[in-house]
Amino acid sequence: MASFVSHVTVDSSDPYALSEWWKQVLGYQDVPGDPNLPGHEECMIVDPDGKGVDVLFIEVPEAKTVKNRVHLDLRPRADLRDVEIERVKGLGATVVNDHRGIYGPGSGWVTFADPEGNEFCVLRSRAELAAAEEAAE
Repeated sequence: MASFVSHVTVDSSDPYALSEWWKQVLGYQDVPGDPNLPGHEECMIVDPDGKGVDVLFIEVPEAKTVKNRVHLDLRPRADLRDVEIERVKGLGATVVNDHRGIYGPGSGWVTFADPEGNEFCVLRSRAELAAAEEAAE
């Protein structure tokens, strides 16, 4: 037998605020019938299509002090990578590193930090990957 990932848990100082921010980034929602509220110690958000991994934000007393050992890699659902990068910046994400073009034109990703400093990356969309594969053939 093997296991599967039930959800990803993110330590935070304010689970509600961070879950609200990530709902905008991911297009997720609260668990139906179990809304997240200010002051909740645990806030779960879920993909409304049921295809993505759930994300649980839990309150912890200590602040983030070192680089993440695990982070989320995001792939745009519909838009191109660079459009999604600008959207995420507009929501308040901070650019940590811009790795676009490191393997040639159109390649790479951007590493961001969320409002509590948790790092995540925005990758190319599936359409961009398919176009790059076609061009290579």
